[in-house]
Amino acid sequence: MFCPYCGEFITILIDPSILQQNYVEDCSVCCRPITLEITLMGEGIAVTARREDEC
Repeated sequence: MFCPYCGEFITILIDPSILQQNYVEDCSVCCRPITLEITLMGEGIAVTARREDEC
């Protein structure tokens, strides 16, 4: 996924045992907080990444 602040590609880890996840994780490049919404749907994953000021 791409950081909504700096635009760099970053990798996040997702716990497959939790179907709906909402949490804040700092970008590994620019260290700014990213609000993540993750939904597991069968074989697919939906990820929404927002800036802290967009929530």
